Amino acid sequence: MLRDDARDRTVPESSIIVEYLAQHYPGRSQLVPADADLARQVRFRDRFFDLYVHEPMQKIVTDRLRPPGKNDLHGVEQAKTQLQTALGMIDKDMATKTWAMGDAFGMADCAAAPALFYADKLMPFGESHKNAAAYLRRLMQRPSFTRVLEEAQPYFKMFPG
Repeated sequence: MLRDDARDRTVPESSIIVEYLAQHYPGRSQLVPADADLARQVRFRDRFFDLYVHEPMQKIVTDRLRPPGKNDLHGVEQAKTQLQTALGMIDKDMATKTWAMGDAFGMADCAAAPALFYADKLMPFGESHKNAAAYLRRLMQRPSFTRVLEEAQPYFKMFPG
């Protein structure tokens, strides 16, 4: 949730927040391209990382937090399979790219960063997804991501990795 007192707006949901900030408070990186076709591709990749990497990763994590005997083994296996499929697609896609859309960092990379970071904690990429691992390393080297990791450090102990 983002509260923008200057514009008297409250903006929910991370992807919408990124678009809102890109529109009203643009930074050095153009997070959403002006070209409508490219913008749609960015939104597709943003949704892909949220729905096919982050969501199954969360399924695995929340299952680990369940009380003994209340686990969803079938659901976790499905989530692991979905996550492996998505990582395979990302690995293939990132073989020729620096960022999700090519050479320019954008909104899709904002979605990729936390999804890949935590997915790698659960199921380390290693050699099986070396391009995805290299992409995650590039993301982690960005000053903004480094800052987020530093600020999140006290909360990592809550992550059942």
